Amino acid sequence: MPGISGPIVDIVKKLDKAVDLIVSGHTHRAYQCQVDGRLVTSGDKYGTVVSEIDLQLDRKTRDVIAAKANNVIVRTATYAKDPAQTQLIAAYEKLAEPLARRVVGRIDASISRDVDAAGSMPMGQLIADAQLAASSAAADGGAQIAFMNSGGVRAALTRSASGEVSYADAFAVQPFYNNLVTMTLTGEQIRRLLEQQWRSEDLRGIFLQVSQGFSYSWDASKPMGARIVAGSMMLNGQPIDATASYRVTVNSFLSSGGDGFRVLTEGKALRTGIMDVDALERYLSAGRSIRPPALDRVKRIN
Repeated sequence: MPGISGPIVDIVKKLDKAVDLIVSGHTHRAYQCQVDGRLVTSGDKYGTVVSEIDLQLDRKTRDVIAAKANNVIVRTATYAKDPAQTQLIAAYEKLAEPLARRVVGRIDASISRDVDAAGSMPMGQLIADAQLAASSAAADGGAQIAFMNSGGVRAALTRSASGEVSYADAFAVQPFYNNLVTMTLTGEQIRRLLEQQWRSEDLRGIFLQVSQGFSYSWDASKPMGARIVAGSMMLNGQPIDATASYRVTVNSFLSSGGDGFRVLTEGKALRTGIMDVDALERYLSAGRSIRPPALDRVKRIN
């Protein structure tokens, strides 16, 4: 596949040469391609695609001498539902219904997952705000900034006629049940973290959503590693000091270096907090009607 990028490329290149086939996942994308001379496959998401893989072996050496794959679409509408599984799902849906239908807040307008040219999305920024609110008290970690990975935002909040948001709506947005983790990073580490949003010279970054009060600019004309505009990182109107320490909240997936954000593994004085969906529920249920955040925290130049 021309132009394939992301962590999978580096992962494959680091594997022992004895490995001939890589069946990957997590990206929710369908592909089959060659990386470093080896077949790499991914079967999309939600059981919509099955990767049909054909390996040819040498009978004497047992080595793989040829490998090919085809991603086959699973047309679920042509298959009957399994009665036992259908009954099991129905039973659990009945048990979960009171929790799922519980109203946790109100929104004034739909909050989308659409990403602008700078890499910002309303739903992602709202989640970052919720995580900051849940960890800003000294007893909860003393956070000053929160970052949310875009890939972890799995749904928008679409406004109903009443404006009410149910727990099921919130859970659809954040279904992973990751803990919040607050850590200490220096200003320079935060800059390096933001530079890790790009893994190739193209501009299709893996963008972090940022909390209210934090802002920065990035220059699309600059090469990787030099895109964050010097002096542009601000916190509550004050420049971020490269040598100063700041308390930063992320989810546990990110804190372990998820999505390639390895700088976060350097964090100090870690404090584990509540679950991410609980933070979102708390933010939505604070007694006010929520509006989509303005996308003015991250600015793209060029």
